[in-house]
Amino acid sequence: MSDLAKLLDSADTKFAGYLKENKIDPVRVVYASEQIEKFTPADRRIKLAKRQARGKDDDAAKAAKGLKPRTGRPVTLPLVTKAVKGGDVTGPQKSRILRALVRIAEQKKISAPELSNLF
Repeated sequence: MSDLAKLLDSADTKFAGYLKENKIDPVRVVYASEQIEKFTPADRRIKLAKRQARGKDDDAAKAAKGLKPRTGRPVTLPLVTKAVKGGDVTGPQKSRILRALVRIAEQKKISAPELSNLF
């Protein structure tokens, strides 16, 4: 049994409770986040188009401003450990954890969690 799994069994946070209740391995959260948040060439093209559209007011510039690239910053194992223990987790980190859990919930065909139920 891994250290994180042992920590999950002894933790009393809402996040740990959700993981235990739905039998989700914390490492799976990390992997799902890597798949979701991975920075791709398409994201680099979006960022380039935004940079090139700065200061312009044509239709192409408005279209480029409407697109949003991925963050490129997945959830890490230390972050999941901190969330399980009940440590301070910032808003963007909570959002990334939530996106990963929603993806796992879709795969397991269970109801998607809400941010207020996790933290």
